[in-house]
Amino acid sequence: MTTLERPVLVYDGDCGFCTSSVRFLERRVPTEARVVPFQFADLDALGTTAERAEYEVLWVDRKGRVFGGAQAVSRLLTGAGGLWRLLGAVIRVPPVRWVAQGVYRLIARNRHRMPGGTAACALPAAQRPGAGESG
Repeated sequence: MTTLERPVLVYDGDCGFCTSSVRFLERRVPTEARVVPFQFADLDALGTTAERAEYEVLWVDRKGRVFGGAQAVSRLLTGAGGLWRLLGAVIRVPPVRWVAQGVYRLIARNRHRMPGGTAACALPAAQRPGAGESG
């Protein structure tokens, strides 16, 4: 199993809503995690795939365990300490966990309609503008 120096938050850097959400978290939630778009992450080394990273935000802890969606957000919050830790812990407890995951999925499916979202957010990565172009 992979051991990491610090946790990693992996998100979709091509999605305007995702990028805006991560920037908001970076300003408001203290974290020691490395925050990286999946397009620039070594996903194999992190123990995940592009397909999963396109589907949901991912949290890879120091032990190399991968958590997705609402549970990734929960792990980020828990690691931040203070009141954030409490919120992160609450998100892990059923039935809050189930509701949080449902809300996460609803937002993820409609991220192209959310503030900061773009049409590219709704497309699979291979169909996004610029996909396959060499720089």
